[in-house]
Amino acid sequence: MFDTMTVTKAAGALIGSLLFLLLMSWAASGIFHVGPAGHGAEGEEHAQAYTIPVEDAGGAEEEAADEGPDFATVLASADAAAGEKVFGKCKACHKLDGSDGTGPHLNGVVGRPVASIGGFSYSDGMVAHGGDWTPEALQEFLTNPKSVVKGTKMAFAGLPKVEDRANLIAYLETQK
Repeated sequence: MFDTMTVTKAAGALIGSLLFLLLMSWAASGIFHVGPAGHGAEGEEHAQAYTIPVEDAGGAEEEAADEGPDFATVLASADAAAGEKVFGKCKACHKLDGSDGTGPHLNGVVGRPVASIGGFSYSDGMVAHGGDWTPEALQEFLTNPKSVVKGTKMAFAGLPKVEDRANLIAYLETQK
């Protein structure tokens, strides 16, 4: 039943399978390397694929230095055509034809008193805010509406880029 040829075939199949697994393991570890590079000792720092910068909660001087140019300088060179593109983010709630949508119409907003459109139901926070929509007030509001006017119904997160805010305000100044 078991002659030498059968034993040789069985041993060859077993050794061939082990050799195949060894070579595939070697090839896979060469292509898909997992773990730290090299043979670092326990507790050594390993190279990271990426790092996430964490800002220091330092003083206000650092924040002012990171902000870039002041708003008046950016507004002086603002592009109303670029502001029209930025207004695309506002179109879902605001109109420029004198009719109100989810939000009040924005034609003539620059220089207009806050919460002054008759017939529009403003939030209590917006009514209490008061003042006029000067370019500087709009710039501050558009940075982060919820932090400037507590209790506003406006769900917009704001425009982080000072250039976008300046371009939008320049565009809104042309809409009377």
